[in-house]
Amino acid sequence: MTGPVDGNGGLLEALRKLRRHLDRDLFPLEVGDAEADRRASRELTGQLDDYLIPRLSAIDAPLLAVVGGSTGAGKSTLVNSLVDADVTEPGVLRPTTLAPTLVTSPADLAWFTGQHILPGLSRVTGGRPRGPDGSAGAGEPGTLRVVVAETLPPGLALLDAPDIDSVVTANRELASQLLAAADLWLFTTTASRYADEVPWSFLRAARERSTALAVILSRVPPEAVGVVAGDLTRLLEANGLGGTRLFEVAELVLPEENARLPRAAVRPVIDWLTGIAADAQSRADVVRQTLSGALESLATRVPALADAVDRQRAGAEELGSAVGAAYAAGMASFDEGMLDGSLLRGEVLARWQDFIGTGDLMRSLESRVGWLRDRIVSLFTGRPAPESELRVALEHGVEALVRASADGAAERALESWSSLPAGRALLEEAGAVEAGRLGRASPGLRRAAEAAVRSWQGYVLDLVSQEGAEKRTTARVASFGVNGAGLLLMIAVFASTGGLTGIEVGIAGGTSVLSQKLLEAVFGDQAVRTLTIKARDDLRTRVEGIMKEEAARFTALLDAVRPPAETAQALRAAAQAVREHRGELPGERRGPAGDPGGGLSAESGDGR
Repeated sequence: MTGPVDGNGGLLEALRKLRRHLDRDLFPLEVGDAEADRRASRELTGQLDDYLIPRLSAIDAPLLAVVGGSTGAGKSTLVNSLVDADVTEPGVLRPTTLAPTLVTSPADLAWFTGQHILPGLSRVTGGRPRGPDGSAGAGEPGTLRVVVAETLPPGLALLDAPDIDSVVTANRELASQLLAAADLWLFTTTASRYADEVPWSFLRAARERSTALAVILSRVPPEAVGVVAGDLTRLLEANGLGGTRLFEVAELVLPEENARLPRAAVRPVIDWLTGIAADAQSRADVVRQTLSGALESLATRVPALADAVDRQRAGAEELGSAVGAAYAAGMASFDEGMLDGSLLRGEVLARWQDFIGTGDLMRSLESRVGWLRDRIVSLFTGRPAPESELRVALEHGVEALVRASADGAAERALESWSSLPAGRALLEEAGAVEAGRLGRASPGLRRAAEAAVRSWQGYVLDLVSQEGAEKRTTARVASFGVNGAGLLLMIAVFASTGGLTGIEVGIAGGTSVLSQKLLEAVFGDQAVRTLTIKARDDLRTRVEGIMKEEAARFTALLDAVRPPAETAQALRAAAQAVREHRGELPGERRGPAGDPGGGLSAESGDGR
């Protein structure tokens, strides 16, 4: 067979590049009508693989006519009658999972047994498939039976497709795939069902893609011959398919069930197909009409897919923003807990009073700061320093606040995702157990919080050591000790009393004021403000890192399916490249969608 049309290498490469952009799942999220978007992507991928790329690679290859239609339209009987051989199983005997049958002449067998067209279907050659008991078999799903018929002229093959309205979803999808791979549609319908909506959805698709088309109206009662065809012609014109070649086959009483139609009944169809097969220009007209229409359809289909990918990105951003908002609220909760004085309650307060000595000292703070400093020094030197207990109590309090904030953030994130279709689908895919885990802080949070708080305490001690290295403060820091001064700074970080009531305000407030005044006595006002801000910011930064790691449990699910940011633009660029190279296709002699060859319209009578 011949290779690509001369000069169409740019067009072929543009199609291959477009195809590469469709290799991944572009619509993993339930955003908008995601199922329709996935179906459109599958259809486009299939047409590129099954028709556009192989046909453009070998423009003069044999023409493929797919016989399609509704259940009971007589497709298989028609194929057997056209080739005058029982090559496919007709009627109710045909199993619903039967592999489609392609009938070719001996001269074209090598082309169709290769993986040139419909490369996703493996080839099976030979007669009808049979089951173990000798009855009609189902054929293996995903296979294409290739059968030779001596009566079929070279240059033309017939493919018997599954019913377009099959009760089996896979069969309906396969029928659509095969029709999209065809150079020519032989669309069969009956006098009783030609107005059904399902066939017309396919016929309108043929119109939109300028697919070469002929309609075969079968089982027409003798008294209605011409009348039904006239009404069908009217419907074709009303749906933009005026000029479509229409063949009418009268209803006949056959000698036995599933017998072939008399040759005279299908002679107009045979003569028309034989004429196309015998004339290179007629074949080229059919191929180029369908090829051109399929290429033109990319101008709307690919940008529509790109828009759908943009919707996926927007949906992913919405889910990501929901997680970000949940964990930002978690940080806000931590900030509030850090500044509302609640950390100075309970155990921390008790250990602080042990550290200072007695609550009475707070009342004489303003006039006796120096005395208090001396009292603390005596505490350090006269008995084991209580600062370790205060430090541990403060550590546990901060860790508990981190855990509570992370738990709240996880719960909010889970609720947000559960309220969105895309989020629900991701959670369902993760599984109920994992979704339940996502609704609370991770098992590793406790250890991470402990490490973060201890590192922060070390940082605070380093701050105090650095500040104490100044000559003006060395002696004063030494009088407290680095640990003691560091604890005073840690207490100052939680200096607000908002949210406390009653006696707690006085106690916690006095605690904060006392630590503040003692620090000021050691370092001075400005230094204390600077040290407090540094210590507080460092703690927040460490907690933000923990929150980021916690949020990553959600964003990891999202990142695993999020389309790359450049995908939509790449699709649009690929569609533009196809348009730019569209002129490389040799000039067509174009007629309407149903008029392959532009000059082969039938006269009224057996063929319309």
